[in-house]
Amino acid sequence: MGLFNEKFRKLRNRLSKKIQKLKHTKQINRNIYIMRQIIVNMYNDNLKNDERFQDPKRLIKYGRKMFSQNEEDGIIKEIFNRIGTTNKTFVEFGIGDGLENNTLALLLDGWKGLWMDGSSRSINNINDHFKSVLNNGQLTAIDVYVTKENINTLISSNIKENEIDLLSIDIDGNDATIFNEISVIKPRVVVIEYTAKFFPPVLFSVDYDANHIWQGDDYVGASLKYLENCFTEKGYKLVGCDLLGANAFFVRDDLVENKFKAPYTAEEHYEPARHHLVGNISGHATTYQSIAKILASCVKLNSENKKN
Repeated sequence: MGLFNEKFRKLRNRLSKKIQKLKHTKQINRNIYIMRQIIVNMYNDNLKNDERFQDPKRLIKYGRKMFSQNEEDGIIKEIFNRIGTTNKTFVEFGIGDGLENNTLALLLDGWKGLWMDGSSRSINNINDHFKSVLNNGQLTAIDVYVTKENINTLISSNIKENEIDLLSIDIDGNDATIFNEISVIKPRVVVIEYTAKFFPPVLFSVDYDANHIWQGDDYVGASLKYLENCFTEKGYKLVGCDLLGANAFFVRDDLVENKFKAPYTAEEHYEPARHHLVGNISGHATTYQSIAKILASCVKLNSENKKN
């Protein structure tokens, strides 16, 4: 019995040391994470203070993150501060897991719209946790792989307005081709990803393939100059890009007036890829459980506000 107790004591001591080592490692990782966020925030702020971005008609300095991947939320807000809204309707395809995209923040502000994504898992989670905005008609979420062959039917079956305020596209491949195919709506603003590796004046776009799946390499999306040319033909002007060099922002010609920085070219507004800024946090982490409560609260408060 004494031998057994001795072996048990040694085993317990070894386990205790391993647990302490694990806790120490976790703390080190936590400290590294915090330091990275501090450095990223400092670098981000320093970039925004660049003289080039101080022109009041530029959009970079207005970038802020609520639920967007980077700082698209703040730029979208600023664009609509300048041109106003009409029906506060959006369409977004390529919505990720639903917790991080360009229109989730708009739902909190009473907007309505359509989400489409080819991930059944994401749509199932949205159906389970976004009930407050699904049930009141603010949001429609569809599990579908978007192609140029089905895009107009998908939109017209779920959006009754011809003019909507915002269209957001992020599908890592056929983005430009599908945008060119859209004819059933006239978005006032369009947000679309560009491939910053291909700086102006390079013209690049992936060849259309209805079954395209991004492989994680640089054969993805389209260059900013290519998008500028496409959008010019459709009646839009490039008014800015985000600091990360990921998203381009286009406003319909009749709304631009003198409210944004000219010239509206890729050469003027191009931002290089700054992928080291990815992961910048904006407070506590969002979970499906938390967003369910947040949306329910906002729906309630927005409803009460309308009555007052």
